[in-house]
Amino acid sequence: MALVAAQTRPAGIIGGNIQKRASGVLLLMGYTLTPDVTTGSLSISDGETENPELAMISLGGGFTISKSFPLYLEGTASLSRYDPTFVATDGLENRRFPAKWNSGSATAGLGWDFPIAKEIVLRPIFNFSLGHVESDLSIAERFIERRFGKDIEFLENGRLNSAGVGGSLMLDYERYRPENEIDIELRYTNIYLQSIGDTSEAAEGAADAQNLSFWSRWRAPTGVTMLDRPLRYVLEFAHTQFIGELRGVLGFNSLSSLGAGFELDSSAYPLIITRTRLLGRYQFGEGVRGWSLGLAVSF
Repeated sequence: MALVAAQTRPAGIIGGNIQKRASGVLLLMGYTLTPDVTTGSLSISDGETENPELAMISLGGGFTISKSFPLYLEGTASLSRYDPTFVATDGLENRRFPAKWNSGSATAGLGWDFPIAKEIVLRPIFNFSLGHVESDLSIAERFIERRFGKDIEFLENGRLNSAGVGGSLMLDYERYRPENEIDIELRYTNIYLQSIGDTSEAAEGAADAQNLSFWSRWRAPTGVTMLDRPLRYVLEFAHTQFIGELRGVLGFNSLSSLGAGFELDSSAYPLIITRTRLLGRYQFGEGVRGWSLGLAVSF
């Protein structure tokens, strides 16, 4: 920022509503609370202002124990880095400085499969999440001192802890044939996040994370045999619509993902792992794109 000579303003952080930004970080967690390939690897930046910059990555999955005991379990762990840029002023001079916020979250899900038609189940899921956000800003400028109060206190060494509860409702279709295998899932998720415990006063907040997602996968033999089983090629498409407070937070309302790869079947051998799948994915939406390489196994 340039020097301000003609007009002065009170010392502080210009447009630095820390609580609003902190609630925004909680919303960012909302993008990676459940297994979702569209947000599995995401990088966002504003080319003109460099504000904010965001990178997130998550690892997750879910499975049903068996058809005779259809308990469904899922889990997701994610890391993200959010770099908003603030402007500090002492009344005469403005100075830009970045605030690097690191966050991590973990979500668990517990559900049950209710068959409603051949190869189709309805799956209600209870979700519980824990998260942590911390700033690693190192302020070198002398005029940005503790006179700016609790805002700077959080930017320097503050922290935000969060907990979330909610649930999902999933419609799952699975059709497995020797010539091909088809998986389709339609899911609605709503998880409420709230700051808890040892959270800096300026960062207290809450967020309601909702989305509606569609995921599909096609697997078929390539004609090549490996480990005495057909090597399959895999095609995948997923689309997620963000609802409520998540809608438009990052400048887009939805994300899509296209994936392709191969699946190695090792079930002919006495191994714990029966299938290993490697997929490359391209995620895209309005003004955003991402790439990921996914490795998954079945037991």
